[in-house]
Amino acid sequence: MSAGAGNNATVTDRRYSSWLNVFAWITCVATLFLICSGGMVTSKGVGLAVPDWPTTFGYNMFLFPVSKWIGGIFFEHTHRLIASAVGFLTIILTTWLWRSEPRKWVRNLGIIALGAVLLQGVLGGLRVTMLKDEIGIFHACLAQAFLGLVVVIALVTSKLWRALSDTAVDPKKFAPIKMIAIVATVSIYTQLALGATMRHQHRDLAILDFPTANGGWIPNTSPIALAKINAWRDALGLSDVDAFQIWLQMAHRFLALIIAIIVVAFCLRVWRDAPGVAALKRLSIFWVALVACQIALGAWTIWSNKAADIATAHVAVGAIMLSFGVSIGAICWRISYRHLGRARSPGAPQHVVA
Repeated sequence: MSAGAGNNATVTDRRYSSWLNVFAWITCVATLFLICSGGMVTSKGVGLAVPDWPTTFGYNMFLFPVSKWIGGIFFEHTHRLIASAVGFLTIILTTWLWRSEPRKWVRNLGIIALGAVLLQGVLGGLRVTMLKDEIGIFHACLAQAFLGLVVVIALVTSKLWRALSDTAVDPKKFAPIKMIAIVATVSIYTQLALGATMRHQHRDLAILDFPTANGGWIPNTSPIALAKINAWRDALGLSDVDAFQIWLQMAHRFLALIIAIIVVAFCLRVWRDAPGVAALKRLSIFWVALVACQIALGAWTIWSNKAADIATAHVAVGAIMLSFGVSIGAICWRISYRHLGRARSPGAPQHVVA
């Protein structure tokens, strides 16, 4: 490493702020809480309990009387307040990064996070004023992406991030581990998008049994079968379903199985081919445990006929799984980047950006 790069690394260590890192993790927790709040609003079907925005029944949002926080209004209004708090925390985090963080790319992450949280607030408002479910789906997906971004900011401002530069791995064995982590994380995000699409249809579950689907392992969605299913649902006072809704839920189940296989494979590869990376070993074990918990919550959501608290817990664990995937992917990138730097010729220019 060149002398200039060494001095730059020294400056990075000297300007490390544990308080900034703690604040970033606080923002992560607040964002997760916000996602849970949004999940509860959608699960209870009270997204329009407050019909106006940015006011609340004509009041300034922050001056709405507590005595009126009743029924669905409580969930929708508190969701707005939590969103405002997350926005305020993001403004502080971005400002803090630009005042104290020497790495330009990390400061830019703060700017992206600020833009994302502002867009998220606008989307939340448009969902109310325009009554478009498509906006609600995008709103939910952006929330998950924002959480992943804030998790990355918290990770790269931690001492762990700096310690990873000294991690020794076999590049040939580590490359597949990195690829599996990326595939798993993308799959989890896709799964969350499928879940958001189902929730924002504001309908009853298309399939009411698990692990079977309308009595079979592969559902019959022929016109005759659908007519029988809907006649049975009508007798129970449930909404009718079509083939798309049934197969959307089946796609959600199939992808859950694929994710489980990928995450278990990742864990096994880490413990076999990267035993010296303690952070990945610990995270991989927790990741597998989260997958098992998530599958159980998914089944419970069906068995409980989409009870709001169970469905919200399902959303929360999904968000945590994505956070683990983003963290693992970032750690893999960090280790790979450092090894790429070491592989350069001694005379080649090197830039310390991580």
